[in-house]
Amino acid sequence: MMLYQWHEFGRQWMAPWVHLAGASSRAFSDPSSWLSNLPGAQRISAYHELMHRLGKGYEKPAWDIPEVETEGRTVPVIELEVMAKPFCRLLRFKRYTDDPVYIDKLKAQPTVLVVAPLSGHHATLLRDTVRTLLRDHKVYVTDWVDARLVPTEAGGFGLEDYVGYIQEFIRHIGAEQLHVMSVCQPTVPVLAAVSLMAAAGEPTPRSLVMMGGPIDARVSPTQVNDLATRNPLSWFENNVIHSVPSNYPGHGRAVYPGFLQHAGFIAMNPNRHFMSHWDFYTDLVKGDLEDAAAHRRFYDEYNAVLDMPAEFYLDTIRIVFQEFLLPRGQWEIDGQRVDPAAITDTALMTIEGELDDIAGLGQTEAAHALCTGIPEASHQHLTVKGAGHYGIFSGRRWREQVYPDVKAFFARYNA
Repeated sequence: MMLYQWHEFGRQWMAPWVHLAGASSRAFSDPSSWLSNLPGAQRISAYHELMHRLGKGYEKPAWDIPEVETEGRTVPVIELEVMAKPFCRLLRFKRYTDDPVYIDKLKAQPTVLVVAPLSGHHATLLRDTVRTLLRDHKVYVTDWVDARLVPTEAGGFGLEDYVGYIQEFIRHIGAEQLHVMSVCQPTVPVLAAVSLMAAAGEPTPRSLVMMGGPIDARVSPTQVNDLATRNPLSWFENNVIHSVPSNYPGHGRAVYPGFLQHAGFIAMNPNRHFMSHWDFYTDLVKGDLEDAAAHRRFYDEYNAVLDMPAEFYLDTIRIVFQEFLLPRGQWEIDGQRVDPAAITDTALMTIEGELDDIAGLGQTEAAHALCTGIPEASHQHLTVKGAGHYGIFSGRRWREQVYPDVKAFFARYNA
């Protein structure tokens, strides 16, 4: 199928017009330009900026966490690449200080691995999650690589490979000192990774925090679940899997393109996105630069999408959303059954948003019924009132309602 190639052709064909719209917007808004003094200049500038933003490509945003306030002071933060795999980089956000007493305080704080979703957006979508955790924790994060940038020589990448990556990262950091937080889709492979490690007699993390993920997608199915079950796996193979065009390093790799996932995101709430763009236009016309800047920040992140390896995407559809192999106890990896009941020394906390339209209520909480080897006192669940999917890990509700409980949970099992 040539859809990806046609998409690239259309993007390149539109590029001159997109750049012209951006230049026109600046010309009609720059105080030093005579065009900005013409009648209706602000409205013309707003129109052209909206057209520019609707048509332009969006690159992966920077993490942009230069400093953080912790233990009563502001310290610089350095982004370090701890391990590089073909499809993922393990990053650490290291806080620096030269005060020996303060260094000891930071060393005593819990170590957290944040496992970001590989579901269309870049891991930077968790910037607020990471920034907040850095107040009181040593933080690592999985930074997934856009599949179109991975040469075909690197081979394929399926859900089992994802599980293997998580195990390797946990071992590298050190399970005995580690707490793992998985956000959305990775709750499934993270639970599998830790289950297999426990069954093999390996050390497992001190605690797991699972947020808004499809542990059991049979519970409270959402529009996302309905889409996955409405069509057979062959439909997905034939309709949404495409080859990366020749202008990318991953030329020829089979992927689920990010632009299709983005279109799906928009289709779930088209009216909300339309009104958001209309409000952006009216804010520019009115001169409300603060709200306009907030719109740019949100959509710079939201519109930046990545391609997923075809193997991983199809595995997820089949294993998680169609056959429900994990909750049914029928998932095998390398001949070994994934059995969450094998986990005994890891505390478990699940978090769900009351209004989550991606992972329905009860899907994540289902992990507790599977992890029967964990003592009852080490189970905890939180339903966040009024929160949607993103609200449980980003924004005011995350910082004010969710994070205090997560911080206390990590501290409780850090001793």
